[in-house]
Amino acid sequence: MTPRRPAGEVLRYKRSRFATRLPKHYRYTRAHYWLHRESDDGPWRIGLTTFATRMLGDLVECNFALAAGDPVRVGQPIGTIEGFKAISDLYAVAEGRFAGANGALDMDITLVESAPYADGWLYAVDGAADPDSLDVEGYVSVLDATIDRMLAARGEGDPDA
Repeated sequence: MTPRRPAGEVLRYKRSRFATRLPKHYRYTRAHYWLHRESDDGPWRIGLTTFATRMLGDLVECNFALAAGDPVRVGQPIGTIEGFKAISDLYAVAEGRFAGANGALDMDITLVESAPYADGWLYAVDGAADPDSLDVEGYVSVLDATIDRMLAARGEGDPDA
């Protein structure tokens, strides 16, 4: 089965050697998560941005320490994701009730990389998105600053050159 692409308009982003397409109608966090609702009263689906998955490397597994219905608050550690480059804690970026993990990832964790803004979502929360979440333009500013810091740390020049 071919992974779905996100519905709607996307913003094409490129800086240095990193390029991605960001859904314009999603919310984003400074920690490189995305949030999206299929309907006004539906749960928030939450996943990792393409930038985050590149930092983790090839993914191995994803685990959650919560059951459906458990309360969550923004910033709460709720699980882990393991890649060949790193193991990272997963945090709640919405407040409310944990609606569950994406069961499709048990069969194919590579969906997080191959369809990060569609079939590769990590978990869902019934409630409210992080009030500090950003629109796509705000997230682009975060990406610019993050990539600039990485290039400066490596002693590389202008990322747009």
